[in-house]
Amino acid sequence: MKQREFNLLDFSEIKQQRMSKTSDRKISMVTCYDSTFAKLVSQSSVDCILVGDSVAMTMYGQNDTLKATPGLIARHVQAVRAGAPKAFIVADLPFLAHRGSVDETLKAVKLVMRAGANAVKIEGVDGSEDVLHLLVESGVPVMGHLGLTPQSVNVFGGFRVQGRSESAATRILDQAKRLEKCGVFAIVLECVPTKLAADITEAVKVPTIGIGAGAACDGQVLVLQDLLGLNTDFQPKFARQFAKLKDDVVDALNRYHQESQDGTFPSAAESYTSQPKG
Repeated sequence: MKQREFNLLDFSEIKQQRMSKTSDRKISMVTCYDSTFAKLVSQSSVDCILVGDSVAMTMYGQNDTLKATPGLIARHVQAVRAGAPKAFIVADLPFLAHRGSVDETLKAVKLVMRAGANAVKIEGVDGSEDVLHLLVESGVPVMGHLGLTPQSVNVFGGFRVQGRSESAATRILDQAKRLEKCGVFAIVLECVPTKLAADITEAVKVPTIGIGAGAACDGQVLVLQDLLGLNTDFQPKFARQFAKLKDDVVDALNRYHQESQDGTFPSAAESYTSQPKG
């Protein structure tokens, strides 16, 4: 159980403490999409919540994140906010939401922020530095995202580890430094080699949050359904299952079916009489 609610200032404070070696505290973030699970997350020690565009895959069965829209993200932010009223919530800006006109970008940002997000996450930096500066200077906290950026899946030829060659690693390290100059408060590093993630974490003064990026990052993020063992059809090597709830859910459904058939559900205690008690 968390002692107090996490906020934006905690990101920089944790990074400063880790850089000065006064604390080895790390940031924990989970991707969550609904009110029921958000309420459970708020009762845990997890620091913050990401409402990711992975909602298109996890909740709607799509094969990539490209089908997510600002409106879809906003609806799920509203749901998560209802379940976790005091949580720090980061919302993804989905595919191309920040690559149109300034007005279109601001409209998308306002939509998810007014739905209840505290910050937005934007993938990549090439071609986006002006809009990143604009958002930060407009008072919008922005989280960066480098490495395997799922919105670029068609460019990468699939969901593949990024930064393995020397030139690719140098490029991603440079991108991280540019993101820092744009004013992001944190950077997600997805599916990059451990050494590259460690080098970036050492090179920038904003916290790095890893997903498939090794233990040297300043924090970690996983999709809730993955870490709970609910999404067994998609099991990347980095997605450790801290529970195996799929089996529990299927077992509960089977017991409900059987007890409905044999008449042991509902019991007398679970049924109403013609006269109320008392």
